[in-house]
Amino acid sequence: MATIEDVRPLGSELERSYEVYVRGRLKFRVKQLVYTAFSLDETVMGFAFPREERAALVAGEPHKFHLPPTSDMRFHWVHAELAALDPGEARELVVDAWRMVVPKKLARAYDLSHPLGPG
Repeated sequence: MATIEDVRPLGSELERSYEVYVRGRLKFRVKQLVYTAFSLDETVMGFAFPREERAALVAGEPHKFHLPPTSDMRFHWVHAELAALDPGEARELVVDAWRMVVPKKLARAYDLSHPLGPG
């Protein structure tokens, strides 16, 4: 079972990333791009995810993942129930979302310095 504290360090440790609170909700950003956000009660984590792959992700594990509200379907976004994720899986989802918003050079440098994935 993952919690917000399992992934929170990534919000400031990943290069160019920082934490913000918007209307009481914790979000991770690179510049103005939000790549991870948490529900007010911190039970749901929204994260950047390739649009063309999200239906398969949700269909494959509907107890973990669900689509965002209709108004947000235009974005590259998926929601996950934190309690259904293990901590390593949650960290991997955050890092993968971060990779979507940073230059490929930064993502490659991260992969070289973290060959076993996010710690």
